[in-house]
Amino acid sequence: MGVKTILAPIPGTFYRSAAPDQPVLKNEGDAVAKGDVIGIIEVMKTFTQIQAEEAGQLVRFLVDDEDAVMAGQPLYELGV
Repeated sequence: MGVKTILAPIPGTFYRSAAPDQPVLKNEGDAVAKGDVIGIIEVMKTFTQIQAEEAGQLVRFLVDDEDAVMAGQPLYELGV
């Protein structure tokens, strides 16, 4: 199994859940299908879903919940 590093498409704040009172969208070790929402990046009250571009297994997150991220920054690793 190879590992791909998935990068942030935009700058903003990374969230692992859709809302503060909701469970995380994906955990490390979870299976991921193409199109699954892995996290959300918020910038100026606009929320952008980070969707998996291919199927695999979420190996690990490279940023924490509520971390500020820059475009091109590694977000997570996907085993494919």
